[in-house]
Amino acid sequence: MSGSDGADTRSGPRVVLGVSGGIAAYKACELLRRFTESGHDVRVVPTDAALHFVGEATWAALSGHPVATRVWDDAHQVPHVRIGRGADLVVVAPATADTLARAAHGLADDLLTNTLLTAGCPVVYAPAMHTEMWEHPATQDNVATLRRRGAVVIEPAVGRLTGADTGKGRLPEPAEIYEVCRRVLARGQDLPDLAGRHVVISAGGTREPLDPVRYLGNRSSGKQGYALARTAVARGARVTLLAANTGLPDPAGADVTAVGTAEQLREAVLKAAADADVVVMAAAVADFRPAAYATGKIKKKDGEEPAPLALVRNPDILAELSAGRPRPGQLVVGFAAETDDVLANGRAKLARKGCDLLVVNEVGELKAFGTEENEAVVLGADGSETPVPRGPKDALADRVWDLVVTRLA
Repeated sequence: MSGSDGADTRSGPRVVLGVSGGIAAYKACELLRRFTESGHDVRVVPTDAALHFVGEATWAALSGHPVATRVWDDAHQVPHVRIGRGADLVVVAPATADTLARAAHGLADDLLTNTLLTAGCPVVYAPAMHTEMWEHPATQDNVATLRRRGAVVIEPAVGRLTGADTGKGRLPEPAEIYEVCRRVLARGQDLPDLAGRHVVISAGGTREPLDPVRYLGNRSSGKQGYALARTAVARGARVTLLAANTGLPDPAGADVTAVGTAEQLREAVLKAAADADVVVMAAAVADFRPAAYATGKIKKKDGEEPAPLALVRNPDILAELSAGRPRPGQLVVGFAAETDDVLANGRAKLARKGCDLLVVNEVGELKAFGTEENEAVVLGADGSETPVPRGPKDALADRVWDLVVTRLA
């Protein structure tokens, strides 16, 4: 925002929040709050229809800026040009089918569509509508057009819609939309280099049931896999996330499938990989499972030691996928959690598994599992070795995607 002397006094990146006329408009208030509380300078541009759901006073109070919807408001300041030109990011949430259509066809009949035409910054759309409207060929063509031009169009979530309806078309949670926008802002003017690509990511840790109460598992939280999913969405990819026992909120824009055991993960991976450009196996998959499952809880008996636990091998999903890629040119990325001789064990695993890249990291107390940070070395089948210093997990995720994009090209 500008002071009385015209100086730029904004506290952070300038964001335009476009709000179109859907019932999910109320959720944009939470998205706006996240932007303003993290230091962004936000100008809200609602459509006339959006104001039927949330009024001008609410947007003005939450953003600290006056609200205009028509190109004639404050015409001497030429808002239909100025707002888009001055933005670092434009995000439209919710983006209705009508708004997507007008944006795709370059219409400029209100302030929001004028802003979209004049914006030289990254643009993110978060669609929300009924399933039939989202799946209609006209909407899909409009989305494809916007993506081809470099916009990030987040896939809607699956869940409760207006009334009693459920299905795909729900606005993703504002916190997750914010995470996508934060990553898009961090990349600046870089084009979404995974646009048009389908990536499959596994995350979390499998659990192998011993009886109805107990299981064999591991300490993977799924946070690194979710960081890979969020960064891939921000870079324009269509993301399928296979989540094994994570308990984390679904990343905005990812199609999420929950799995439990290694066998379930194998089935889901092979199905999803059929049309994938990249498969990233970030999940910690149990190497073994109990040979037998007890249908009742195994009881402790006084004076008796427990019977030895017999184990059998689980399928090696990474090796199977690497050896039998369903698509020519498909890239496979593996993860290796090691506790000693990290690089030596990683190189041996890379050769054994046959994947293109292997992300090797050391795990242990306060290392990798469950933490917000990670460090790794990414080994390539071409002999390359890329160290990634300790930092946020999304930084490691972006570095992995950088290496993937280079190989896809």
